Amino acid sequence: MHSAVFLIEFGAIILALGLLGRFAGRFRFSPIPLYLLAGLAFGEGGLLPLGASEEFVAIGAEIGVILLLLMLGLEYTASDLVSNLKTQYPAGLVDMGLNAVPGAIAAILMGWGPVAAVVLAGVTWISSSGVIAKVLGDLGRLGNRETPVILSILVLEDLAMAVYLPIITALLAGVGWAAGSLTLAIALGAAGLVLFLAVRYGRVISRFVSSDDPEKLLLVVLGLTILVAGIAQELQVSAAVGAFLVGIALSGEVAEGAHSLLAPLRDLFAAVFFVFFGLHTDPASIPPVLLPALALAVVTACTKIATGYWAARRAKISVKGRWRAGGALVARGEFSIVIAGLAVTAGIEPSLGPLATAYVLILVIVGPLTARFVQPVAARMSGAMSRRRGTEAAVTLPSPREPERSAEESLDGQETSGRS
Repeated sequence: MHSAVFLIEFGAIILALGLLGRFAGRFRFSPIPLYLLAGLAFGEGGLLPLGASEEFVAIGAEIGVILLLLMLGLEYTASDLVSNLKTQYPAGLVDMGLNAVPGAIAAILMGWGPVAAVVLAGVTWISSSGVIAKVLGDLGRLGNRETPVILSILVLEDLAMAVYLPIITALLAGVGWAAGSLTLAIALGAAGLVLFLAVRYGRVISRFVSSDDPEKLLLVVLGLTILVAGIAQELQVSAAVGAFLVGIALSGEVAEGAHSLLAPLRDLFAAVFFVFFGLHTDPASIPPVLLPALALAVVTACTKIATGYWAARRAKISVKGRWRAGGALVARGEFSIVIAGLAVTAGIEPSLGPLATAYVLILVIVGPLTARFVQPVAARMSGAMSRRRGTEAAVTLPSPREPERSAEESLDGQETSGRS
């Protein structure tokens, strides 16, 4: 009986996702907001709450994030990653300053204390790698010139999480400096080891994974990715970082073959991830914190756009690419929810969880829209301002000298007529 209910529930979810994706495709916009709304409908307090299949959906959601980051890693080589990180680290610092500070200030203004301020700073700082990866793929921008800049910022954020999460865990648990420093050292060492192996032994890993049989290639790549992601998470490093670095380590024909084989699985489990996010949002908890969450979302959407614009400008990307980079970075998601969940479990501030949920829900819906429309809107505004300046210049064109020029022209005309 339990298995029958599970199959009915999970089948209904997949069918609903397929219909929503088809609807979004017909109107040429990202299906992510629709997936989230479906999660709200199936979640606690929604129209059709799930029971039997929720645990399976949670596992599927984690696999979805891992596959999204693996596919991003397959787009770039290890040398690309290292060179981008070397050139884009100032953008990472700007990103932290512009987007973490508003969250910390908001927590202090609401009287939540310094620990809550550090937590909310992390919630507003980190963009959603999963959402952004999906949006870039949906919009066909993975090959754009600004995309390496976007990915560099995302990777810097994910690597920063390897430092931030152990720190925030230690603050919430109230452990001493010795235990906190040990956890941080393990996390940094694990991240550095995975990056070193990806850069130094990428070709060896590719040869080990390579196979002419698509079935064997799929199983080895998928198994290796999930294994590395699990080990990374066990060592307090993001599973997403581990998956991304596995993708970086694979190159050549192996990367191309894995990309084509994994694309359908990525799309399936990515959709499940967004539904799972909505499942854990109680609609009744959102209205009391909607206004502060909306204000914080507006401020940090603008700061993310400014971050992407500045980073792309520094990389000498065209103006259109700068706006596209800024708009793509707006979405928040999985990391923000993880950070807020740690704070809720520790019980430091009852309102922090609902505020973070409402904030992320707003930006995870707005993010795909800004990624698509920020650049066209900016272009239209720029064109309107240029036309306005041209009109003002035309209106103010006459000057004190103009009558003199007119008199000279009339005299010239008289002289010309006299000669004739």
